[in-house]
Amino acid sequence: MSIYKVVEVLSKRDLKRFIKFPDLLYRDCPQYVPALHSDQVKSLTKVSTLSYCKRKMWMVVDEGGKVVGRICGMINPRYNALYDKKRARFGWFDTIDDLEVAKLLLGTAESWARENGMTEIHGPLYYNTLGKQGMLVEGFQNTPPFNCIYNYPYYVDFMDALGYVKECDWVQYKVPADQKPQDKIYRIAGLLKERYNLHEGSLDKLKKDKKMVRYFFDVYNESFAKSVYNFIPFTKEEIEEEASEVLKFVNDKTSSIIFDEHEELVGFGITFPTISTALQKAKGHLFPFGWWHLLRAMHNYHTVDLMLNGAVPKWQNTGVSSIYHCTMSEKYRKMGTKIAITNPQIESNGAANVWGKYENELFMRRRCFVKEL
Repeated sequence: MSIYKVVEVLSKRDLKRFIKFPDLLYRDCPQYVPALHSDQVKSLTKVSTLSYCKRKMWMVVDEGGKVVGRICGMINPRYNALYDKKRARFGWFDTIDDLEVAKLLLGTAESWARENGMTEIHGPLYYNTLGKQGMLVEGFQNTPPFNCIYNYPYYVDFMDALGYVKECDWVQYKVPADQKPQDKIYRIAGLLKERYNLHEGSLDKLKKDKKMVRYFFDVYNESFAKSVYNFIPFTKEEIEEEASEVLKFVNDKTSSIIFDEHEELVGFGITFPTISTALQKAKGHLFPFGWWHLLRAMHNYHTVDLMLNGAVPKWQNTGVSSIYHCTMSEKYRKMGTKIAITNPQIESNGAANVWGKYENELFMRRRCFVKEL
């Protein structure tokens, strides 16, 4: 029987080992998509969310000092205040195929949560709604979008064995992008555009206007506040960070934003080329050649990831999504796009039913687990 020890991550050396561990764990897994190490350092040490969140990181090492598991424990007081909870969350959870290691990792996070007055812990999650979340429970044969977690199937068995239960599932679909929407969707889109003078705006133009960028994310905050499970509205600083990271990937070639006659935002469908294969080639590093793989991927529209889709509250459940669906479908065919991977959507969200109107196949299912402490 192996002898393991829990080590808190405190030094830069330990942080580097924490970040590199999954690259070693999944080195023979063709589906795994490595995150850029520089992005991981930023997420774990420099993001503005850490100004109000608590977090600690731990690793489990074997007798020889080799890392065999990692985990990050987090407490978001804004989430707890908004939902009247006393919850901690865990993320960055990776382990070798050994239940004892998983037990040490999750047990350490649970003890820390209890010490901080928490009564529940759930995950895998990020500090807020922006990061990777949900443990993969179905679709292990597929390569995920860059912003989604991949894990081995045995993780799920460990969660069950350690007393965790399902809180919610997110589902994603693979959709042939060159298929046309149903005639009914075109008719609805046409009627709405004519009746309310709705029209498409320009993301390329929006990106250059800081005021419009802030307006877009303010509306995004408002749009998802009640429709996205466990959603935590973003702070001004978080909006600025997200805008700087996301908007560089977005343009009018495959995305669509809809405005009314007063130039107020109505709905949006944001997609960009998948960069998963490029990140696999980069192996966690932008240099010397990672940047080249990423640059090439950003100009290859064969497969796209649907990142954000929604409508402002007063336009929700009106069929306005038909407009950007029709527009994006036309753009996909023009760009030669063949495959679209939908963004993760909570299975209980009625908006996910829209994919039933298209040829589709379930691509991945992810689960958030929860446990009483």
